Amino acid sequence: MATTVPKITLSSSRDIPFNKLVLSQSNVRRVKAGVSIEELAEDIARRTLLQSLSVRPVLNAEGAETGMFEVPAGGRRYRALQHLVKQKRLAKTAPVPCVVRDPSVEISAEEDSLAENVQRAPLHPLDQFRAFQALREKGQSEEDIGAAFFVGVNVVKQRLRLATVSEKLLDVYAEDGMSLDQLMAFTVTSDHARQEQVWETLQRSYSQEPYQIRRMLTERTVRASDKRVLFVGLDAYEQAGGIVMRDLFQQDDGGWLENVGLLDGLVAEKLKAEAEKIAAEGWKWIEVNVDFPFGHTHHLRELDGTPTDLTAEEQATIDALNAEYAKLEAEYENADELPDEVDARLGEIETALAAFEDRPVNYDSAEIGRAGVFVSIDSDGSLSVDRGHVRPGDEAPPTADIDSETEGDGDTGEGDGPSSPAVQRAIITIGGQPEAEEDEDDTVKPLPDRLMSELTAYRTLALRDAVASNPQVAMTALLHKLCLDTFQHSAAGACLEASVRHIFFSVQPADLKDSPSAKAVADRHEAWKADLPKDEAALWDWLEALDETSRSALLAHCVSFGVNALYEKGDRYGGPGASVLGVQHRLVQAERLAHAVGLDMVEAGWRPTVVSYLGRVTKPRILEAVREAKGEQSAQLIDHLKKAEMAKEAERLLDGTGWLPEPLRTPEAVAAESTDGDPAGDDDTLPAFLSDDEEARDDEADEPAVIAAE
Repeated sequence: MATTVPKITLSSSRDIPFNKLVLSQSNVRRVKAGVSIEELAEDIARRTLLQSLSVRPVLNAEGAETGMFEVPAGGRRYRALQHLVKQKRLAKTAPVPCVVRDPSVEISAEEDSLAENVQRAPLHPLDQFRAFQALREKGQSEEDIGAAFFVGVNVVKQRLRLATVSEKLLDVYAEDGMSLDQLMAFTVTSDHARQEQVWETLQRSYSQEPYQIRRMLTERTVRASDKRVLFVGLDAYEQAGGIVMRDLFQQDDGGWLENVGLLDGLVAEKLKAEAEKIAAEGWKWIEVNVDFPFGHTHHLRELDGTPTDLTAEEQATIDALNAEYAKLEAEYENADELPDEVDARLGEIETALAAFEDRPVNYDSAEIGRAGVFVSIDSDGSLSVDRGHVRPGDEAPPTADIDSETEGDGDTGEGDGPSSPAVQRAIITIGGQPEAEEDEDDTVKPLPDRLMSELTAYRTLALRDAVASNPQVAMTALLHKLCLDTFQHSAAGACLEASVRHIFFSVQPADLKDSPSAKAVADRHEAWKADLPKDEAALWDWLEALDETSRSALLAHCVSFGVNALYEKGDRYGGPGASVLGVQHRLVQAERLAHAVGLDMVEAGWRPTVVSYLGRVTKPRILEAVREAKGEQSAQLIDHLKKAEMAKEAERLLDGTGWLPEPLRTPEAVAAESTDGDPAGDDDTLPAFLSDDEEARDDEADEPAVIAAE
């Protein structure tokens, strides 16, 4: 015989006047959470009550119903209705839909209240994102959606952006295969194929952090803070059809520009237009580039121009500004701290006075015909125009008569004369640094020659800055060289050329000129140059009048320009270049000099990055660096990665550790050479990174064709 299943009877529902309802003390919710009562009241006013109240009859002492009903489940809705009644937007007797519980049931009011709050399933965030998207597609604005659900417009934009991620990744998120933070990182780009590609790559990586996702998605882009973007303007890029990738969930400094080719084209076009304006001034040549290497003007003669005269109005403005500055300084001379408005005004005056100092310069027309201009972009995105540089081949013959030279320049038969200036058109070249090839061998091989040259270029500049700041060491280095020349007649290569022949960097990293050492050397040089008389006789008198401190500082600065700590591949066969022994001798002396000035390349600003080092060496070298700085455990974390990913992770791990590659390290003490004339007599006198260099490079030495080409 079949068992009869008892039927469930649901509680009845009916409308009860609001003034017949009271809040039950059995409601378990005590802590405020979620939407406020005021916001809930506004929502009820807009769309009415979406869910009935659960009520129970109030009984008297005899157990009879009193006509009143208590609300154990739905207390927040009751308070919202009460708020509307107080505002007189809802009548006291307005019917409220209620589910009336039988007072005889065994289940307590507290249990009903707890069940209603605990058993509700919160909406999955993805459902909310998609719901917002559906509302947007039906014509509701982002502002309307935000107002309807009491969230800010930015929150709506964020949730709409999350809904636009690849459906494949949204499905992964729905199944708890990725976190919300990871999903937010994918919104940086709208390229679904790229999103999915990065997610697949992350499955094979130990690091799946949101920052790693953002970095992978933006590695082929240009930041909006890049000087090229500042130069052309973000608006111009977007008007040309360029796409800007934005991160709605983190500070992105303006975002990332996706169309790098378009950006470079706009930069080239604008630079060319600026160059054509400058060409009208009559210069013989104009070189245009986004950037120029450090020292690109050292072999050129710079024209002496005359700043344009100040007008009477400009001079009056300068006098007024100086008077105001002096008055403010005198007024607050004894103040412990300047008021903010006074400090700001002093800054404004200084800026205005500095603008008057940066005046246009007039050049001799005959000199303009043989000189040229470098046009580039400054670090702040402004146009940089460096006028008045003469190449050695464009100099006038020493015996040439000025009048005949002027007449000869007017000959239209010569295409390179000043009367027909040949302007070199803008050629924008932004070359990348060569990367070391993927090396499956675990052997740590010697650093590439070019990288050695670039690293030692950094070190040479830092040494110059350090020597110029230490007159005592500069004097010792100069005297050391003079003694070798006078008493030993040494012909070996040296770290210091006593004639102070400028040492130029034929091989250098792209960012060398932006390094702190380069800026310090350049600033010091310009400061001395502004003070030095241009006439030789006047220079002698000026030098005689210098005090000893200034004389020592100037000597140190001049001596520093002869510092040569560069590594270069030595010529084994007596060619015109530096010999192997000469390079070794030079670097031994550079070690001594670095020790004397206490050179620290970390303080000098060098950092191990993908561009400067890690992307240029083999995987064993990268692992060796991480192992030295962070230990074996950190090295094991990245040893399974591919070369490019390993280099990026190593950059993050090495940041702030102070790690340096061997060519940039300064030992605590440098062993003295056995003899200055025979630097190769003892391997202990060589820097550590050269002590076994020759044996490791035998395979390179066996290629005479390559050496001959160099």
